[in-house]
Amino acid sequence: MERLKTFWFRRRRGLQALPVRVRVTVAVIAAATCAYTLWFAFDVLASVPDRDEIRAFRVMAQASVLFDANDRPVFTLAKEHRIEVPLADVSPHLIRAVVAVEDRRFFDHEGFDPVRILGSTVAVLRAGRAVQGGSTITQQLARQSLGREKTLRRKLKELLIAIELERHYTKQEILELYLNKVYFGDGLYGAEAAARGYFGKRAAEVTIAEAALLAGLLQAPSAYAPTVNPEKAQARRAVVLHAMVDTKAISTAEYEHAARAPLRLRDNLRGHEPYGAYFKEEVRRQLVQQFGWQRVSEGGLHVYTTIDMAKQRAAETAVAQSLRAIDRTLVRARAPRRAAASEPVPESNDSLQAALVAIDPETGAVQVLVGGREFAQSPYNRATQAHRQPGSAFKPFVYAAALEAGYRPDDEIDRLDEPLQLTQAVWSPDDEHVSESSLTLREALRVSSNRAAVRLLDEVGLQRTLDMAGAFGFERLPNVPSVALGSGEVTLNAMTAAFAAFANGGLVSRPFLIRRVLDHDGAVLFDQHEPARRAISPETAYRMADMLADVIDFGTGSVARRLGFDLPAGGKTGTTNDFRDAWFIGFTPTLVAGVWVGYDQPRTIRANGYASAVAVPLWTQFMKMATRGDEPRWLREPRGLDEDEGLRGGVLAEGEERPKKRGFWARLFGLGDDRPRRGDRRGGVVIIDDNERDE
Repeated sequence: MERLKTFWFRRRRGLQALPVRVRVTVAVIAAATCAYTLWFAFDVLASVPDRDEIRAFRVMAQASVLFDANDRPVFTLAKEHRIEVPLADVSPHLIRAVVAVEDRRFFDHEGFDPVRILGSTVAVLRAGRAVQGGSTITQQLARQSLGREKTLRRKLKELLIAIELERHYTKQEILELYLNKVYFGDGLYGAEAAARGYFGKRAAEVTIAEAALLAGLLQAPSAYAPTVNPEKAQARRAVVLHAMVDTKAISTAEYEHAARAPLRLRDNLRGHEPYGAYFKEEVRRQLVQQFGWQRVSEGGLHVYTTIDMAKQRAAETAVAQSLRAIDRTLVRARAPRRAAASEPVPESNDSLQAALVAIDPETGAVQVLVGGREFAQSPYNRATQAHRQPGSAFKPFVYAAALEAGYRPDDEIDRLDEPLQLTQAVWSPDDEHVSESSLTLREALRVSSNRAAVRLLDEVGLQRTLDMAGAFGFERLPNVPSVALGSGEVTLNAMTAAFAAFANGGLVSRPFLIRRVLDHDGAVLFDQHEPARRAISPETAYRMADMLADVIDFGTGSVARRLGFDLPAGGKTGTTNDFRDAWFIGFTPTLVAGVWVGYDQPRTIRANGYASAVAVPLWTQFMKMATRGDEPRWLREPRGLDEDEGLRGGVLAEGEERPKKRGFWARLFGLGDDRPRRGDRRGGVVIIDDNERDE
């Protein structure tokens, strides 16, 4: 004690002899050192997780899975590809391989291994650089919540968290957490995802050689991934196999057999998704809007969609083939102009595009969604995002307003040769289709008469027609007479959903892509149950469907019959000014499909690019594949129809002979058509006329 006192007084006198400035500096440094030490200790100790944080180690980001209409998984949405499994579903080979190469004394230590730390320190001192890690499996698990910065503070935090993990979890539970959390390279997290992503099998099924390769990835997953560098992956596999022999995890014979095993890779986790990219992206967008990206990409949601993959493949095939066919006609059309021109005609980078939507008319379930030519080149969805003028495809809604107002299909629209008197002017729209002064509603819709549509709108009333369009789901249409000719801008998705009312007794269902969403534990987060709304009466819907059936059988949509589509159906073409947009929306009792073709920057598709030549063939090709095997039946007739209306029911009566070819005017006015107009309609119809006029 006396010695300490003597030492203290001597040091004190020495400090007092120093200049004041030096003493102040020393005091400041000492205080700062004490403060930093206290802060450092507090920061490290504060990082020790509580009970809730320890439990949170079991929470892992998992991919959300999208299921098709038949509840089969078809897409994934993921930040990390991970499939959580219990330890019992992991091969013992993989467990032994990981323990052998990452932490041989795992079952003997309490979270950290002094022997391993000492060995690592000696190796680093000898090599002059970090050549061997000293972290145990538990410490590596703790590191998952800390990041990978190499500082003393992070290392101490890692050590304390590892000790807490060992206190709260058994060794088996720690292994299970570790093998589900760690990164195996190539975007694969956890043993199950890695086994499926690299070898196309479950983690429980991997061989010794495959287990050794997976365990070897943990040291440097990005560098050793066999999809990136198979040679390095196999060299690292050999190191793990040696470790397994040294720890007696495998025998010498097993080692030799595994060392000779060839590397065979097969990914059945992230199977290529060649179809449905536009559909998937629209579902992703809606999910993120409702639940947020983090929950969608990490929450392991089960999303049950409406996509029919067989029909989706048919749609994308039809779009691709139809666009190629149109492209060939464009090349042929440009060739003479180039030959006659003094300079070459430059090609445009604006490729011709097409979109297709198919909906269940009864429920509104979107079974098919194609938003463009190629998603990889342009993810812009022309079916749901592009607002374009529909042209004559909008006319059925004008006719529906007239029928609701009391008109009948065989009522005449007259004065078609007279200009329409507007407030301050007169207007007589171009009409290439007919020159007659009067047509019935059925005939006018069949040949898509512009003057008849405008005259009918004038008689019914513009506001009444706009109100009717609103009931079908159209908003913000222009309050001008030209709306009858499709001057308002709409989406293909909205047009297709509106046409579904004609096949669904006048009821309109909001189109939807998501049926149900469950969280990781199976709790229901969303369930689609929005009821349909009535747009028109069942009688009007049936009359409209009957008139639209004439469009396909005899009118501007009859190309579908020439191309071999013979199921009962109705539909309407639409071609905008200068042939900039081509539309066709058609339906059977079980499916309504809409097609649009055009350029993103509106310009002429081609000379005489009528919808009957551009859009109808695409629709026909899809519908022939999508409805293959469907029964040739028509819509159920409502009770409120008059017996003398002369509705044909959309198809020929069973056993009836097919009609002879009739010219345009004969078909227009029904000459030579003495078929029964009502009755049991179960056979198909094909009306063929090589002189069919385009719209």
